[in-house]
Amino acid sequence: MELRQLGTSEVKVSPIIFGAMPIGGWLWGGTDTDDALMALKASLDAGVTTIDTAPVYGFGLSEEIVGKAVKGRREKVVIATKTGMRWDRTDGQYFFKTKDQRSGKAHTIYRVLKGDAIIEECELSLTRLGVETIDLYQCHWPDNTTPLEETMEAMLRLKEQGKIRAIGVSNFTAEMLEACLKLGPLASDQPKYNLLDRRIEKDVLPFCRKQAIGLIVYNPLEMGLLTGKVTMDRTFPEGDQRNQAYLSWFRLENRKRVLDALEKLCPIAGDHGMTLAQLVINWTIGEPGITSAIVGARTPQQAKENAEAASFALSDGERALIRKTFEALGQPA
Repeated sequence: MELRQLGTSEVKVSPIIFGAMPIGGWLWGGTDTDDALMALKASLDAGVTTIDTAPVYGFGLSEEIVGKAVKGRREKVVIATKTGMRWDRTDGQYFFKTKDQRSGKAHTIYRVLKGDAIIEECELSLTRLGVETIDLYQCHWPDNTTPLEETMEAMLRLKEQGKIRAIGVSNFTAEMLEACLKLGPLASDQPKYNLLDRRIEKDVLPFCRKQAIGLIVYNPLEMGLLTGKVTMDRTFPEGDQRNQAYLSWFRLENRKRVLDALEKLCPIAGDHGMTLAQLVINWTIGEPGITSAIVGARTPQQAKENAEAASFALSDGERALIRKTFEALGQPA
């Protein structure tokens, strides 16, 4: 799999990145550690070199599983993790309440990007991952209680100490990105982006292209909805975030619209011998300015299929037809 330069940093990432949020189990109805390890190893064997995780994914579990998976092959893997979503501190910006599905314990999540919190959390992540250096360390969400100067100072200190190789952010606005660049180098931003949610095309995407900031996008399959496998009779287990009312595309009347749109793309997928999921992923990583797409997998088969999504090229006409089909959907009812 051909690697891509991440912004102006020295880090190179695969166009498909293994998203380790689902294997943490949190918000995804639990997890099986053995299955998760096999999925990760299958992804690496298939040519994916990059793994994206975070401490909050399973309250440390995802990072621990990633650490086990990369043992013995660390030099061939790029590890991206995050800082700033804390369940053990309350001195930042309130985010939401949740539950650890393993223990059943309730937690309140705060966005905390204070300098000491970043330094502390980096050490915890290094321990869970079992590594000496994190390749890409990202601020998970903005924290409006902490000046960006304090946040960036801590990130730069970690980079100078060799504990991280590159600095990234996630869910930052174009204005925030501009402010960060005045304080130090920024390798990447990680926003949500898919055929159903293209809001970053208004400002974040063009800004990152202009400033040579890498864009690692998450949720390219809209939590599985864009695979075509979330049919009208599909239900989700307790604790799965796709049960939440705010995810309007998952409502039955909107789900039907998405399935109908995907049906129109079946001929293109068939021409390339690919699944709808692979087609959607390929469209995403082919958009100008997009460096990589984070795709989750919970089984080896899913991991292999995700990796294969980078193995073909869509024509300009096919890309335009895919975009036009989803632009016609408009907003969810």
